[in-house]
Amino acid sequence: MRATARATGAQCVAPPAPFPVSPRREPVCRKASPGRAGARMVWGMSPKLRRELDGIPTYKPGRPPAVEEGVTAYKLSSNENPYAPLPGVLEAATAAAENFNRYPDMACTALHAELAHRFGVPEEHIATGTGSVGVAQQLLQSTAGPGDEVIYAWRSFEAYPIITQITGAASVRVPLDAGETHDLDAMAAAITDRTRLIFVCNPNNPTGTVVRREALERFLDRVPPDVLVVLDEAYKEFIRDPEVPDGVEVYRDRPNVAVLRTFSKAYGLAGLRVGFAIAHEPVAAALRKTAVPFGVSQLAQDAAVASLRAEAALLERVDALVGERTRVFDRLTAQGWTVPETHANFVWLRLGERTTDFAAACERAGVTVRPFAGEGVRITVGEEAANDVLIRTAEAFRKEL
Repeated sequence: MRATARATGAQCVAPPAPFPVSPRREPVCRKASPGRAGARMVWGMSPKLRRELDGIPTYKPGRPPAVEEGVTAYKLSSNENPYAPLPGVLEAATAAAENFNRYPDMACTALHAELAHRFGVPEEHIATGTGSVGVAQQLLQSTAGPGDEVIYAWRSFEAYPIITQITGAASVRVPLDAGETHDLDAMAAAITDRTRLIFVCNPNNPTGTVVRREALERFLDRVPPDVLVVLDEAYKEFIRDPEVPDGVEVYRDRPNVAVLRTFSKAYGLAGLRVGFAIAHEPVAAALRKTAVPFGVSQLAQDAAVASLRAEAALLERVDALVGERTRVFDRLTAQGWTVPETHANFVWLRLGERTTDFAAACERAGVTVRPFAGEGVRITVGEEAANDVLIRTAEAFRKEL
């Protein structure tokens, strides 16, 4: 039975109210248009737009590195893969570029087949889109609208409130626990009859923390079967803890679970914008209905297929980044920083009011990080030289506290 009262600590952020009914207004000025006979230009009025868009937060991408003479600049603000494309990927994309006067395969046939084979799922359970965030927006378009609610932890992926508000649904933000991890008990208690979708970001962006198998299964058992739970696993390839479940295995026996993955992080295709969902057919079919026609370019499709076929090289590169992650984590904790155990390709420092000061210090040293003002900074694990600059800067900043 669903709760009708909100759990303590959960914050419901409703979209703006619909347009009020207003009396017919006379235009301030009418002017004949010279281009169209009988057409009129109306001054003092503008098209009515959806009120849900009022006050919508703007997605803030990671800043590019600031270039200064004599300083090597590094970008550690967007969780990008620092390596070049995997073997065969650039060749596949280049070959596809020879035909970009043609529309791409709208059904992403070859990519769907490759993904189905890779994960051992029916092709009908695959849906692709412009990055995992594009697919996440399609999931919301398929499930939620005005009067509905969407639950997610906070802070988590900053696109969640944006794409939720676009649909007209209300965000229910459940604070992370003291360990910077999803408070699944509080999230379960926040479910009401209006809940339509729940995001579980695992590992969580920007804290890097994870939800483990037992806790996730217990949570899913409390979710009504008509509420869709989306396991957002954009950083799955960086997990080394065997107690963190593979969302694809969880989805197999749970029709109300969908899994999001991306080629932007471990696979290094951030600039091509391709992600996918694995979900049972009613959900996957809804995703295909809400997809932008021809949204995933042929370059992206062919590069993704080539990336899947270069898994040995992928694992080698991910292992190298995980090794660098361990080095950065160990050095920061040795300096006295409190760093949550991270399972992604970034680390999180909760700096509170010193957040922007730390980000500015990093930029002066030649690295850009991702500050969340008043909260903390997310720092991508990049190439060794960039990580060295970050470690030195953090040590110097720590001494000033």
